[in-house]
Amino acid sequence: MRILMLALEYPPKNVGGLSTHVYFLSHALNKLGHEVHVITCGEGDIPFEENDEGVYVHRVRNYEIDTYNFINLVMLQNYAIIEEGIRLFNKIGKVDIIHGHDWLVAFAAKTLKSAYTTPMVATIHATEYGRNNGIRTEMQKFISSTEYLLTYESWKVIVCSHYMKQQLSDLFTTPWDKMWIIQNGVDINSFKIEFEQKEFRRKYAEDDEKIVFFVGRHVYEKGIHLLIEAAQGILCNYNRTKFIIGGRGPMTDELICKVKSMCIENKFEFIGYVDDETKNKLYKVSNAAVFPSLYEPFGIVALEAMAAGCPVVVSDTGGLSEIVQHKVNGIKTITNNSNSIKDAIIEIIRDENLSNNLRQNGFKTVMEKYSWHRVAELTVHVYNTVKQEAAGTDWEIKQFNDYNKIIEGEEKTENTISCALN
Repeated sequence: MRILMLALEYPPKNVGGLSTHVYFLSHALNKLGHEVHVITCGEGDIPFEENDEGVYVHRVRNYEIDTYNFINLVMLQNYAIIEEGIRLFNKIGKVDIIHGHDWLVAFAAKTLKSAYTTPMVATIHATEYGRNNGIRTEMQKFISSTEYLLTYESWKVIVCSHYMKQQLSDLFTTPWDKMWIIQNGVDINSFKIEFEQKEFRRKYAEDDEKIVFFVGRHVYEKGIHLLIEAAQGILCNYNRTKFIIGGRGPMTDELICKVKSMCIENKFEFIGYVDDETKNKLYKVSNAAVFPSLYEPFGIVALEAMAAGCPVVVSDTGGLSEIVQHKVNGIKTITNNSNSIKDAIIEIIRDENLSNNLRQNGFKTVMEKYSWHRVAELTVHVYNTVKQEAAGTDWEIKQFNDYNKIIEGEEKTENTISCALN
């Protein structure tokens, strides 16, 4: 099967979890024997055309036009993706499925779908309503409307959790049978790394200190402020605790100021953006990884921590709630409650048996349920369902070889007619 994926993020461009998802899904599909093309945005000096271990990556050049706002930038990026899509279709012929990821590529996906009569599926990774706990501004309204457009134009819609399926049904009245739940995966091999753990750990904490680790975008919905609020209570119970905060975002400066105002800045280290290798090592040496999100469609970071054998503490919300079984493979806390976070972290720090059980069961959960191979197999099932439903309609896609024969046949017919007329 020939698959065209559209996504504004693909490594090394990485803003959130979307880049990771597209990377591992496209590679897992390729390993199943499918031809995968990804059209995405350029980043730095990375080649615009790349064969990334079997996945064909086509990066677009952004227009050198001042956009002044985010929506205009996204629209220009969609135009660039459409141009690249036209070039690609002219080069390789038909594809079986167009797969768009989030509203950011909605207009490009819709245009290419219609221009080449190719069925399109979409993955909705999050909603604007969920990120902001409502729609308040004109920009939010535009984004939410575009999300609706993408779900409406898609043959099938993939979501990562039951929570997201219900949300799309409530927000966009997306038909229940149009949506498929395919949970995210995690690459176990990324965590099979050998390194001197004690030496690495000393970069961040003393030998007798416990490490509490957070990594993610510094935005309100991730609930980092709640972890900071919980910190004083944790330190009162176990003073030898160090909080390592990875990532950055609009709230970074505010969070640093909050820590200073509480006079606990010596217990926190804001390390900024961390590469995957450093992040995975931190999971391995940490005593707890904490994700106190207010809104989380899935929560792939929790799976990463589990894969590294790190006990996880999560909010009882969204996809996180579906991944974690309380005190079996992690600990759930009351959403938007810093006291609950405090109690959970203290319990993990003080109860070594609980901590070890969470490590073992978390790893077992990932091994059994969350491989990218399984994600790819389920995604192919969605693609095949679309192809079966399209059979006998104008949307039926011929195999590439058949398509070429049709084109060649049309050219021969036109030549014959032309000769006869002359």
